[in-house]
Amino acid sequence: MKTQNSSATDATAVHMVGISKRFGAVQANDQVDLRVRAGTVHGIVGENGAGKSTLMSVLYGFYSADSGSIAVFGQPARIRNAFDAIALGIGMVHQHFMLVDSLTALENVMLGAEPHVLLHKAESLVRSALGALMQSTGLHVALDSTVEQLSVGDRQRLEILKALYRGAKILILDEPTAVLTPQETEQLFEVLARLRSQGTTILLITHKLKEVMRLCDQVTVMRSGRVVHECAIAQASVEILAEAMVGRKVNMGRQGDAAPRLGAVLLQARGVAVRDALQVTRLVDFNLRLRAGEIVGIAGVAGNGQSELLEVLAGLRTPSAGTLELGGSSFTAEHWLDPSLARNLGLAHVPEDRHARAMVMGFASWESAVLGYEGLPVYSRWGWMRHGAMRAATAAMMERFDVRPRDPSLMSSKFSGGNQQKLVLARELGQAPKVLLVGQPTRGVDIGAIEFIYTQLRALRDAGCAVLVVSSELDEILALADRVLVLNQGHVTGELPIADCGEARLGLLMVETKEPEGSPV
Repeated sequence: MKTQNSSATDATAVHMVGISKRFGAVQANDQVDLRVRAGTVHGIVGENGAGKSTLMSVLYGFYSADSGSIAVFGQPARIRNAFDAIALGIGMVHQHFMLVDSLTALENVMLGAEPHVLLHKAESLVRSALGALMQSTGLHVALDSTVEQLSVGDRQRLEILKALYRGAKILILDEPTAVLTPQETEQLFEVLARLRSQGTTILLITHKLKEVMRLCDQVTVMRSGRVVHECAIAQASVEILAEAMVGRKVNMGRQGDAAPRLGAVLLQARGVAVRDALQVTRLVDFNLRLRAGEIVGIAGVAGNGQSELLEVLAGLRTPSAGTLELGGSSFTAEHWLDPSLARNLGLAHVPEDRHARAMVMGFASWESAVLGYEGLPVYSRWGWMRHGAMRAATAAMMERFDVRPRDPSLMSSKFSGGNQQKLVLARELGQAPKVLLVGQPTRGVDIGAIEFIYTQLRALRDAGCAVLVVSSELDEILALADRVLVLNQGHVTGELPIADCGEARLGLLMVETKEPEGSPV
């Protein structure tokens, strides 16, 4: 993918010198220097809270630096707000998209940048310009569809189109693959390669070091607000970057080859079928046994029934058919369990979408940290909630799971995605569940936190819990699972012990259309 010529990449697109930014007691950026060559993909990596997003927000004008200077294409730049950044040819695509759901794709691009006072004339001009952009970049989006009708990948393409329409020559992408399917990720990589070949400079904030090695020309590693390592990608490796990010050697692979010590069956599902609101079948005749002392991984491309499976097992969705046995109780499609009963029976659930399902962004973190468990005696007495006990418990969770900052009063929305995830895991694991369902356990989480989360899940398994992990990351499944089921189009296409798994074999099963004969259930 790295097809550069020296004349195109010798020029400096961005030069930041001595950038410092403090938020109260937190020094987010501390004398940071960054030089980015024009026409390259430059990776910015670091743990959650390392300061990389703050630095890029300074470049885009969301924050003003306390000190330091910025030059763009060799010219001193004063960037006071996003309008200044856009005028300088800088665009930013945020991890959480800045789109209006009820407007069409075309209207979102036009919003605030109408080229004509007459609406129909403006729409015609923008449609024509976007047609040319889509043709040259490969960023194809249905312009007359509302944003709420678009897939996540289409929304991201729309955000990039919006930035390019406004004249971006420097494009900042914040965790661009965090919520994409593997197919959408491949499409994005192709688009970024094309944009680079056309001279666009790309700054890539990501936790995924394999993506850095594949996409980037240069990489800068930040830790605790400072630059601790920078090099050409040819001099880097995943191991070198991981150690620079965390400050020590990191091991996220399998921990020993000992077979799991299996106990009793703690959850059993038979013949589970799910149809969505449009009566489209999402899960077909699904069978599962979860035993104490094992981690079972569910592999597959996102959108093939994994989300529906988690919702059914957690009591968030009623199946159209099937039975479930949990904690000595039996359930049928006519009388399914609910989330409250599931918790009482020892089942904990870490949802795939922490914002929609696991936290309330407008709540203080201590409130999010007790959601679903506020009725426990430790948190309530005679019908009155014990806020002091809840705050103290949250402080203990934050200490144990290294949630930063350790402030139970801070709004849930103010934490980074990785620290939000650690807080949700602390809440669910803290109840010593018998069965744990985890969806996308490390989505948007930095490499040091990933190692910590893996350790916690393994410890829970070794303590006799049955753990079900759904992940779109094959590396994650291979690192954690003792047994793997593959889902495709709602069908189980294979079930394998981890010793028989590999990326190639699982990849083939992920495109199978039905379960092979003889697969165990």
